[in-house]
Amino acid sequence: MKKTSHTEYLDLESVLIKSADLAFLSQEKIDEEWKGLNYLEKPDFESAKKEYRNFEKIFIEKEIKVFHLTKKNELSLDSIYCRDASIATDFGMILCRMGKAERQGEPIAQKDYFLKQGIDVLGSIEAPGTLEGGDVAWLDRNTLAVGHTYRTNKSGIEQLKSMLEPHGVEIMVVELPHYKGPSDVFHLMSIFSPVAEKLAVVYSPLMPIYFRNELLARGYELVEVPDEEFDSMGCNVLSIGPKQCIVVEGNPVTEQRLRKRGCELYLYKGEHISVMGGGGPTCLTRPLKRTLK
Repeated sequence: MKKTSHTEYLDLESVLIKSADLAFLSQEKIDEEWKGLNYLEKPDFESAKKEYRNFEKIFIEKEIKVFHLTKKNELSLDSIYCRDASIATDFGMILCRMGKAERQGEPIAQKDYFLKQGIDVLGSIEAPGTLEGGDVAWLDRNTLAVGHTYRTNKSGIEQLKSMLEPHGVEIMVVELPHYKGPSDVFHLMSIFSPVAEKLAVVYSPLMPIYFRNELLARGYELVEVPDEEFDSMGCNVLSIGPKQCIVVEGNPVTEQRLRKRGCELYLYKGEHISVMGGGGPTCLTRPLKRTLK
């Protein structure tokens, strides 16, 4: 069967992750870093490890090939959110340049890992450009939506265009609002998670009108996340197959709305690995390949 990286919802064949054990390392590291990284609360190391084992178990039970990033002592707690440091394409990985200064070492660490695994690297975002993987989502195999945010700047977007447009990929720039400002983690995928063909979970209050209208014009049905479930990662949903959704526990309205659309949900408790650090299941994973049917 053919495989592609240019989709957010087909059956997931392989994924890159970094466990809580290897990202958080110790309670002492958490104690030192969590405030400076703007976490909502201080994670508990033992609780985080338990939550992560249950999260990873979903992929194991679904027989999805898992690549494990290795320990790097110099990286921050945020390295658990491995989606942000790279973008997967059918032409090779693109290494990002992080908009959050504390995360600058992550793309370099991922490059080393990709090269050791024999995974092709297409290119890297260079200064003054910044680009984070959480700002990037495929609308179809030839259209990549990219959020212009405090983490992803114009130079980064232009460099991305120069790498992908020669391969026939259209870059759709989505101008996102100020919201809580430069210190907050606010990506395109904070408000937009495709979960099947023409079906996406969205948080419309922070969605640009033109982007929302574009989705509707493309025939998307939108599963709306209520205000009270935005901060608890209700809009951060990872598809491991059409209408097969990994979601953080604690968002009952969003869960009900997804089930009404025929979605099968895989819940995990993510208080310490997701909610406190502002990174749901899409952030915790770098999908590599999905299966074309």
